[in-house]
Amino acid sequence: MRFLSCLALLPGALAAPALDFTSYIAPRNNANSSLTGYLGVFFLGDAPNVYFYQSSGNNAASMNPLNGGNPVITPTLGSKGVRDPSIITSKTDSKYYIIGTDLDIAKTTWDIAQRNGSRSIFVWESTDLVTWTKERLIEVEDASAGMVWAPSAVYDEQKGQYLVHWASKFYGADDPGHTGAPSAIKLRYAYTTDFTTFSAPADYIDYSPTNVIDLEFLSLGNNAYARFVKDESAKTVFTEISTDGLFGKWTRPQGEGSIIESGVEGPAVYWDNEVEGKAHLLLDHYGADGYRPYESVDVEGGVWKPSDRTAWPANLRHGSVLPVTQAQVDALSAAWA
Repeated sequence: MRFLSCLALLPGALAAPALDFTSYIAPRNNANSSLTGYLGVFFLGDAPNVYFYQSSGNNAASMNPLNGGNPVITPTLGSKGVRDPSIITSKTDSKYYIIGTDLDIAKTTWDIAQRNGSRSIFVWESTDLVTWTKERLIEVEDASAGMVWAPSAVYDEQKGQYLVHWASKFYGADDPGHTGAPSAIKLRYAYTTDFTTFSAPADYIDYSPTNVIDLEFLSLGNNAYARFVKDESAKTVFTEISTDGLFGKWTRPQGEGSIIESGVEGPAVYWDNEVEGKAHLLLDHYGADGYRPYESVDVEGGVWKPSDRTAWPANLRHGSVLPVTQAQVDALSAAWA
C-alpha cells in the first residue's frame, strides 16, 4: 500500500516522540446540525475548468457531479485555463470567492510555466454559490517571479483579513529572461478583504533548498492551526501545528521528517459536519486516480487514515470542499442538477 500507517517517518526519525497538542489546544465546536452536505470544487486534469460536485447527504467521502459533469466556470482570461480552485466563504462581506491558478498546461510546458508563467490569480465571486461573476486576474508578484501556483486563503482572526497564499520561485535581477537557476519554490502571502486589492507579498514558508507548494490550513480554535504542505522536492505531504497563530512556531506532531503520504499533492482539508473533532483530508494522487479521501479524529496528533472510497469518484484533481446548509444544497441542486 502507498499509505504509510498513521504517519510515515524518514530514516532516523522513528524514535521521535509524538507531542500532545491536545493538552493546550482548546476544544472545538466544529459539528453543526445546520450543515447537511459538502460542495466540492475541482479541476479534472486535462480539463482546466471549475467543476462542481456535491456529497450524498453528510457523507464527507462521497461526491457526485453537478451540471451533468460539465464545468460550472470556464475561464475567459489569461491562459483560459484554471487549476487548483479554492472556494472561500468571506467573513468580510456577504460573498463567496473561488480563486485558482492561471494555467492551461496543454498550451505550454512545465518548464516554461515555472520560468515565465502567469504571476496572477484567478478570482470569481458569488452571493449564492450558484451565479459566479466578476471574473478577474489579479497580479500578485513582480517580474522576478517565475509563476504563481495554487492560491488559497485562510481568515486571520487577529488581523480581520484574509491571508492569501501561493507558491512562487524567483530569478535574480541579472536574469530577466529567467533562463538561469531560480530560488527554491517558496510559499508567499498577502492580505486582502475583497480579493481585489492585496498588500505587498512576502515570504510565508521558505524551507530552502527544499521546494514547498500547495499550502492549506485548518483552524483548530483558540488561535491554533494545522497546516498541510507538499514537499515538492520529496513529493510528499506533511502537516504542522501552531498553537500561537498563523505566524507562530510550527511543529510536525509526529516528529521532524514525518509525513502523511508520498506521491501526492494538493491537500484539501475540512471538518466533519456531524462528528465533533473529526476532519477530512483529500490528497491528489497525481500519478494515479487523483483525489482520495482520508480522515482523522486526532488532527493535532497528525494521525490520518484512508477513508472508505466506495462513494468517491476517480480523477478529481486539486480543489477544495465547503460544508453547506440544506438551503444551499437545494439551490445548487436546482441550478445544476
